[in-house]
Amino acid sequence: MDIQQIDTRHGTANQANFSNGNCLPYTGVPFGMNYFAPQTNEQRGSWWFHPDDRIFQGYRLTHQPSPWMGDFSHFLMTPFSGVLQEPTVFHAQSSYRPEECTFCPTHLSIDQLRYGIQSTLIPSMYGGILSITYQQNDSGLLLAFPGRFRLTAKDAYTLEGQVTHFAGAEDPNFTFYFVLGFEQPLTTSELEYSSEQADTVALYFGHIKQQTIRLGTSFISNEQAHHNLKQEQEKQEKDYLLDSQEQWQNYFDRIKINHHDQKQTQTFYHNLYRTFLFPQTFYEIDPEGKKIHYDTTSCTVKNGILYTNNGFWDTYKTVYPLFSLIAVEKYEEMLEGFLNSYRETGFLPKWLSPDERGLMPGTLIDAVIADAAIKGIGSQNMPEFLEAMKKGATVQSDQQNYGRQGTIDYLKYGYVPNHYHESINHTLDYAYSDFCISQVAQTLADVETTRHYQQQSMNYRNVFDTETGFMRSKDCSGKFRPDFSSISWGTDYAEGSAWQSSFAVFHDFVGLIEAHGGKQAFENKLVELCNQPPKFEVGGYGFEIHEMSEMAATEFGQLAISNQPSFHYPYLFHYLGKPEMAQPLIKQLLTQLFDASPTGYPGDEDNGSMAAWYIFNSLGFYPVTPGTGEYVIGIPLFDQVILTLSNGNQLTIYATPNQPQQQFIHHVSRDGYTYEKLYFTHKDLLNGGTINYHLGIVPHTKTYSEDSLPYSLSRQE
Repeated sequence: MDIQQIDTRHGTANQANFSNGNCLPYTGVPFGMNYFAPQTNEQRGSWWFHPDDRIFQGYRLTHQPSPWMGDFSHFLMTPFSGVLQEPTVFHAQSSYRPEECTFCPTHLSIDQLRYGIQSTLIPSMYGGILSITYQQNDSGLLLAFPGRFRLTAKDAYTLEGQVTHFAGAEDPNFTFYFVLGFEQPLTTSELEYSSEQADTVALYFGHIKQQTIRLGTSFISNEQAHHNLKQEQEKQEKDYLLDSQEQWQNYFDRIKINHHDQKQTQTFYHNLYRTFLFPQTFYEIDPEGKKIHYDTTSCTVKNGILYTNNGFWDTYKTVYPLFSLIAVEKYEEMLEGFLNSYRETGFLPKWLSPDERGLMPGTLIDAVIADAAIKGIGSQNMPEFLEAMKKGATVQSDQQNYGRQGTIDYLKYGYVPNHYHESINHTLDYAYSDFCISQVAQTLADVETTRHYQQQSMNYRNVFDTETGFMRSKDCSGKFRPDFSSISWGTDYAEGSAWQSSFAVFHDFVGLIEAHGGKQAFENKLVELCNQPPKFEVGGYGFEIHEMSEMAATEFGQLAISNQPSFHYPYLFHYLGKPEMAQPLIKQLLTQLFDASPTGYPGDEDNGSMAAWYIFNSLGFYPVTPGTGEYVIGIPLFDQVILTLSNGNQLTIYATPNQPQQQFIHHVSRDGYTYEKLYFTHKDLLNGGTINYHLGIVPHTKTYSEDSLPYSLSRQE
């Protein structure tokens, strides 16, 4: 698909109490350092854009990974005409018709009805170009800032600025630098502006009809911003656009869809766009050609790569496994950046924005590292990564936002006691991370570490209650929390109840099945999970959070696909040898809950995680357990898919016949031979070739041998 057919408003119709993606309409190059989007209502806080708004307040340069994280280092550029009654966003804003404007990954074009102004913004990695056509006299540009700022007019054609605005950064003076270069000169007489005077600045250009503004930005210095701008000084608007198009198309051409339903094809590519936004580039190239970045911990400029705006609790499940197939070169570079985060802070990152925010349970970057290790990606750094992972598993930081919470107690009791918030999720995530450590150690032939962390990964058993069949929290004396309700959210569970939090044993589902009393008992549990109403109690939250509302909005039982903890739930049937129970469920989730509209997601999209979930499931396989190199077979959505893998091989996937009534897989063949296993290996997929899914309208029940079932640690012992 041509990248310019993508509408960036996908998943942007949101409010604080209900999410249809909680996306923003980002225009920028893939993994850009900055993104741009129209701001339509600054009074909504983090929800400053809505596709139904008819007011355009300006082009926002933004670094907001999620409304729950907020923005940093942002400012607004608003073209206007005439003399404003007051130099404020409110007085400068204009009506616009969203349906007549362009919302595209490569560029934004806006018509401001109040002024008759037409403008187009095209981004680059470190800047961009804004072309404005004015229709009236007194042509101007309003700049609005959220916090401390300073502007200096170096001459009539150059404005140098800096914004000191952060969201929890280690450096309270964390600064973003920018340079605006004008083709038509400023007529404004003042040379300097700062936040001590106001939070907006009105710039005037006189009676001009056309203005072109080139933008250079930096997290390093004013000098680096000038250097970044200088690299593009000779480019014209068409050059910016061609470069942006080529960068996006390079990624888009790695997966080609042939399908009879164009709407489903559009949904796929809109999701593909989302997967190449985060994490964001946080390093720059200095005049000597070296990669450099700003380290907020030491408040100094360091050599090397860095990335930001990523929560690993969300993205480890889907985003990085997708990169391992089609974007290995980026995956390796990102790993180098995450290792630099460790070198500078002493702990591997958990939630970067711009630096460590310490949100969500676990240290699930461990899974990103283990998945790379098993797949031979970034192997040269695995000894240092293993050291970092082991430190995170054994050393309790004196700062709560770094490393594991309750580390010492977890090692003492074999679980995180329930005086820690969300203790069940911490316990299960630590157990899975311990498995991931063992997998990395195994690739390095470290037998002792492998055995130790494999054994420790069985700690999930310590919080399983055989009486109720759920994971339940314990106090330090080993007693379960009383007054248990399986549908009560919060307290011991993160963004869910026991139903959404008791199946996160990714490395050992065989052991979980045994804990339930065997396959039949586990099957009964899954049927109960799926076939009950989506009821909930607000529990420890005390009020209805948006994840509760989103689960209740769909009739999929307690399978809250609106949030990451449920992403693997349909595949739990595979570990029973009953994939036919999952296949119609997967197909219904794909076709009923996702589309290419502003309401196109069943919950928070979260840095590409839900988009990549859709992509994997529509291809017909899913990485249930990152760190094993396996993809569990689901059911494909498309007639034909051609993947160009990072090693240059092509993998072609066929699904026939493929109509809504084909809800089941009759059989699978691989390169012409019947394929009996319920999973593919990464090594096998990298060979390319063909996968043929023959679909059917009734289930094809089969008996599978143990080695045909997906990975479980208990089976390996």
